[in-house]
Amino acid sequence: MNVRRLIPATALAASVALGAAALTACSGASAAGSGKDGKLDVMASFYPMQFLAEQIGKDHVKVSTLTKPGVEPHDLEITPKQTGQLGEADVVLYLKTLQPAVDKAVAQSGVKNIVDAGTLTKLEAHGTSGHDHAHEGEGEAGHDHGHGEAGEDPHIWLDPAKYAEVAKGVGAALEKADPDHAADYRKNTDELVGKLTALDTEFEDGLKNTASKTFITTHSAFGYLAERYGLDQEGISGVDPESEPSPARMKELQALAKQENVSTVFFETLASDKTAQSLATDTGLKTDVLDPLEGITGKSQGADYFEVMRSNLKNLQKALGAK
Repeated sequence: MNVRRLIPATALAASVALGAAALTACSGASAAGSGKDGKLDVMASFYPMQFLAEQIGKDHVKVSTLTKPGVEPHDLEITPKQTGQLGEADVVLYLKTLQPAVDKAVAQSGVKNIVDAGTLTKLEAHGTSGHDHAHEGEGEAGHDHGHGEAGEDPHIWLDPAKYAEVAKGVGAALEKADPDHAADYRKNTDELVGKLTALDTEFEDGLKNTASKTFITTHSAFGYLAERYGLDQEGISGVDPESEPSPARMKELQALAKQENVSTVFFETLASDKTAQSLATDTGLKTDVLDPLEGITGKSQGADYFEVMRSNLKNLQKALGAK
């Protein structure tokens, strides 16, 4: 799981083609900039998609989100009004399988211009010994959360390199939807990809030499991040942050914490920290925040994607004993 993978230039180029292809079948779509202010109306499913649309579209887009700040994206329920708003958008940007309610609403809305971020990079199934996942070496039989094909992990934005691939595809999709501003979208995409590449380097350098490689978190959202930087993620729950771990799993984590010199149990801001606090108390460990960046609230350790990711890096370095 922890073999480092370098993203070749061809993969980034492919994502551009995928992004463009996402809109090629949309000849009957509404004209770009159909809003009263002449801007491209983009509906994003949740924060990581919203952030891409805002960073790439800037003044040329009006971005709305289905998942309001403070709402756990996995648990989102879509109202009929929101389904109607989806159908009126110029572009819908979402991540299929992460939010079942959004998948259903998109299918019912009749919207033409849709971009599934999961098609813009390679999704992978991350084995973990968590509550609803298989142990490594046991295949995917233990995974029952239903994300994607063969239990694919949707949390691609937590790997800056993969998020850069998605950004390339989103940029291409906005160019297709609004060709009058294609040059600006291309420029903004290049700037964002440059920042994500720099962030990737910060994580690479910051996690290169650590006393431990194992971290425990309530929500198994960090599989891509762990694989990218040579770490081992151990989730208390599975991909679903609200799932309850079994007593056997809690006992297993207590033993693992001692064996791997784990110092910290991570929790997040949008889900309950009850299980993390319980495990920390039983094992004498500290607790800290590792934010899966599914939404920004007043409790977030930063105002946007980059600030929260850098906060995550600092917390990981402290917990793992960066040298």
